[in-house]
Amino acid sequence: MAFSRRNFLKISSLLPLAGIPLSGSKAKESLSAKNLLKPKALKKGATLGLIAPASPIYETKDFTKMLTDLKAMGFKLKLGKHVRDQRGYLAGNDADRAADLMNMFDDPEVDGIICIRGGWGCNRILPFIDFDVIKQNPKVFLGFSDITSLHMAFLKHCGLVTFHGPVGKSEWTEFTTRSFTNTIMIGEQEEHFIPEKDDDGYTITGGSAQGNLLGGNLSVLVAMIGSNYLPSFKDSVLFLEDVGESVYRIDRMLTQLKLAGILDEIAGFVFGKCTDCSAGSNSLTLKQVFEDHIKPLQIPAFYGAMISHEDDNITLPVGLPARIDAVAKSIKVLESGVI
Repeated sequence: MAFSRRNFLKISSLLPLAGIPLSGSKAKESLSAKNLLKPKALKKGATLGLIAPASPIYETKDFTKMLTDLKAMGFKLKLGKHVRDQRGYLAGNDADRAADLMNMFDDPEVDGIICIRGGWGCNRILPFIDFDVIKQNPKVFLGFSDITSLHMAFLKHCGLVTFHGPVGKSEWTEFTTRSFTNTIMIGEQEEHFIPEKDDDGYTITGGSAQGNLLGGNLSVLVAMIGSNYLPSFKDSVLFLEDVGESVYRIDRMLTQLKLAGILDEIAGFVFGKCTDCSAGSNSLTLKQVFEDHIKPLQIPAFYGAMISHEDDNITLPVGLPARIDAVAKSIKVLESGVI
């Protein structure tokens, strides 16, 4: 049957009456912080479960340093059964990595869970996860990079507030440790600025915006589009970061977010840092890519927040409301992420 524009418009006008949503419809509900689960704050002496849901730590000295750093912060440690496994670029088999994750949520001795590193592999274990167990045992869950998959899935299927922040093998600098402590142990509602010594940030579009914090690693987030593991981005503040990606790849991924309708839904935009993201010859600059994709949205947006694969990182409660000021280049968390 041939469809004229008139036929399409006529049928389209009847679809909402029939209860059938239009493709690309913005009938999604924004995330409600009232329905989210918050974990208990960590205290000194708490037991942290260490898991490797993605890639392993290959060097023994790096693994040992991680244990030393976390113990120095006053925590007891419990290692996942498979946390030292290696299978190529994965930390063991998918089922085993998922089992470590589930065991830590189910273990009453474990107060919080830290992923030892990112890499790749979290998307592969999503089908193995029992979200009901996680919902019944809310705990602090921390990590970044490939751990973005788990932050998004836990929020979508459990309503659990998790924390985008350092992994176990991160450099626990004074800056990183202070943000972790304030957010996860004290429960402060921090306002994060770019330090003057590291002020390579810039405003893409001025103004302020408020919305629930959603995001993480751009590459990982884009790889989840079309799955059942992403929450609604309606009226959210989208925060992103990446590492080792050429500018054209960042362009391609932002284009995918645009075509998927995600960029059109958000209230604000923050890109942390794109570490080692080279432009190369005959390339647009990263700034030009933001001008092409983000500026036309006419929403507050800035680049340079301390969200990255670099040493100094802030800890953000994923899913909770925050306010950004694109001129001051700040992120103000509006609720405590812990109870």
